[in-house]
Amino acid sequence: MIASERFERAAMLGVAVAEETRRLLRLHVAPSEVAADGTVRVDVPYPDAAVVEALLDVAAECFGERGASVEESRRAALEKLLQLAGHDTDSQLNGGTGHRG
Repeated sequence: MIASERFERAAMLGVAVAEETRRLLRLHVAPSEVAADGTVRVDVPYPDAAVVEALLDVAAECFGERGASVEESRRAALEKLLQLAGHDTDSQLNGGTGHRG
């Protein structure tokens, strides 16, 4: 396999990881969990929470995110993952009026 093929496959894997993270978050988001500043709190139950944590840890390592805490690193990685997944303005994950599912 040549380098360009490996790069393309890695990029496709990255987008797939981003989409899976977004899917899991959307599955558990509720409109009442949007704070006044637009922050969305998503309570992800086990076992999905373990998957989301692992995805965020891998993304943080991949993106080189370093925060003062594990949570800050995960939060920074989440922002980049959502950008990679095409986080649109009508998404419930952005305080919009998007639909669940």
